[in-house]
Amino acid sequence: MCWIWLILAGTAEVGWACAMKYSAGLTAAMPTAVTLVCYLASALFLAFALKELPLSAAYAMWTGFGIIGTAVAGVVLFNEKLTASHLVCLTFIVMGIAGLKLLTEK
Repeated sequence: MCWIWLILAGTAEVGWACAMKYSAGLTAAMPTAVTLVCYLASALFLAFALKELPLSAAYAMWTGFGIIGTAVAGVVLFNEKLTASHLVCLTFIVMGIAGLKLLTEK
């Protein structure tokens, strides 16, 4: 269950980052509310995951999920461009997440 909490935390992380982009500097009410809800959900789900997972691995994976998720969201939702160097760096992050998952007990 701890891995499910961690994935939910990462998903909420991406949610608040995207909602913040839509919020126009936290001036649009609905996107700002979504930002706050997702932010709190992300912290709550991470706290649940940390009951069983080591901090060093869980936090690194949580931020990694956020980085990968927001990169994909940036391309899909905001028409951002990814260069070859971006893709190489994101690949290293994915490899790090996979490595941490393989090396972390639970």
